[in-house]
Amino acid sequence: MVRKLIRNRPEPEIFTLNCPTQQVLDIIGNKWSVIIIYCLAYQTRRYKQLERKIEGISQKVLTQTLRRLEQNGLVKRKVYPAVPLQVEYSLTPLGETLVEPLSLLAEWSEQNISKIN
Repeated sequence: MVRKLIRNRPEPEIFTLNCPTQQVLDIIGNKWSVIIIYCLAYQTRRYKQLERKIEGISQKVLTQTLRRLEQNGLVKRKVYPAVPLQVEYSLTPLGETLVEPLSLLAEWSEQNISKIN
């Protein structure tokens, strides 16, 4: 079954650090990026909404992760000129393309977590 999935993709000679997969995993492969992307897949959210929704994330890490996702074109930050300042985060069209594979990962995780632990 696994071989059927990768049949049309030749095996690389070397798994290099600059291959596209490695580069993407460097961006989204940390503990919080996937959760933030998955959370934003449901709706646009303000910073505090994200902070409340994602248990265990610190303000510093949330800010750093949002900035990194924004710099890489996966998350859009929209600032509204209001007092107090209002900022909303949403997925870009590129970020939205990650939702399907991340949904498959979430589904796989739910089905197999008991086998891993």
